Amino acid sequence: MTEILFLLGLPLAGCVVLLIFGAHPRAAVLNVAFSLAAFVAAGFLTTRVVEVGSLLAADELFFVDSFNVFLVALTAFVAFTTALFSRPYMMNERTHGRVTAMMMRLYHGMYQLFIFTMLLALLANNMGVLWVAMEAATLSTVLLVSLYRTPKSIEAAWKYFILCGVGIAQALFGTILLYFAAEKLLGAGGTALLWTHLNAVKGELEPTVLSLAFVFLLVGYGTKVGLVPLHNWLPDAHAEGPTPMSAVLSGLLLNVALYAVVRCKVLVEGALGNNFAGNLMMGFGLLSVVIAAFFLSRQRDVKRMFAYSSIEHMGLMTFAFGMGGAVATFAGLLHMTVHSLTKSAIFFVVGHAVQKTGSQVMDDIRGLVVTNPTIGWGLMLGSLAILGIPPFGVFASEFLILTTAMQQQPWATPILLVALGVAFAAIFARVQSMVFGETTAKRLPHAPALLPVFLHLAIVLMLGLYIPPYLAEWYRQAAQLIG
Repeated sequence: MTEILFLLGLPLAGCVVLLIFGAHPRAAVLNVAFSLAAFVAAGFLTTRVVEVGSLLAADELFFVDSFNVFLVALTAFVAFTTALFSRPYMMNERTHGRVTAMMMRLYHGMYQLFIFTMLLALLANNMGVLWVAMEAATLSTVLLVSLYRTPKSIEAAWKYFILCGVGIAQALFGTILLYFAAEKLLGAGGTALLWTHLNAVKGELEPTVLSLAFVFLLVGYGTKVGLVPLHNWLPDAHAEGPTPMSAVLSGLLLNVALYAVVRCKVLVEGALGNNFAGNLMMGFGLLSVVIAAFFLSRQRDVKRMFAYSSIEHMGLMTFAFGMGGAVATFAGLLHMTVHSLTKSAIFFVVGHAVQKTGSQVMDDIRGLVVTNPTIGWGLMLGSLAILGIPPFGVFASEFLILTTAMQQQPWATPILLVALGVAFAAIFARVQSMVFGETTAKRLPHAPALLPVFLHLAIVLMLGLYIPPYLAEWYRQAAQLIG
């Protein structure tokens, strides 16, 4: 109980403090400090769950098991490293005159609020509270996407708000249907929406209502995941918002939305006794992988390109969780981890590269390895990792997903292979010229924070070569819960 309250209270307190003092020159340090404290609290909570198993707290309002505590730890870690990256990044933005003191206050305050909403969504046992947390995450990130107040950023923020608002409304209707099905068994009141109670009686829930509810929940939360054809907000939000926002959107928010879908899938499969939910997830996932892969080659903006890469990888994870089973679910969890770490590292180096050249157009970014070798090599290594080159961890997770598909869904395997090949060609061709071409870029006024980049990539490399036994057991327990 104490660990959960500390974990949620720290970013919420950070939001209040930074909304007041966020324009101070040392506000970025405060942002890092609150993020570090939340990461430490997540570590204590993880240790507690490993020692004693699943936990219920605050009159069953919060629930922690092997599945969500893994995502809590990942969210807190990436939030901390992104705060480290954003300190020099936002200082450079302030030096270049792109943000004002008021914008800095808004950025730091909303960053902490965003972290709070994601942690609340992960820890909530009540499906209604989960919906509220996802809606709050949308509202806080809308303000960050429109931070620069340019016509394009405001347009992207409105598109994000409208599309995700409509999507989250579908999820609300799905949640109401879930309550309608549960009320007959669990009685009226908030307990009818507690996931632990629903999971205990899932075999007795009305199958027709649950199948209809899942359609709305998948469309609703799938909009936040960025599944095709619900993805249109994602490339614009990445391209027009500050780069730290792109890192946490791709690395964290998409995971949290997919977590909500998987929690719902467990209930629906238990009620229906068939793979209806899994088939829907496989369909949306495969469509997302294919469409995103072919859209990659048409991009000219570097942040939009990697946004489409995120859509591709979220589609791959959705496909893996849709297949179900121990191996596919294990692979989906591993892919969640390595994608979050790799994609956030890529956005870190892309953010500094864009600041150096003053442009997000890939044709204007050249020769990064000459002006700043660490940025150049960071972008190259991150790109190789996200493309699934061995021995990085993305290769291991993709290999597991493909080999499982060969056994369970052989018709989908050639489609996945072609899509992954197209994505590889599109990204590698672009990144190679950005890293090794001729350049006229200048040095940045504030040295970039590249420690998070190579820390993330080192972990991804380690997971490709060796998964520590305690981490592998963690994945296995989570796979048993949801597979």
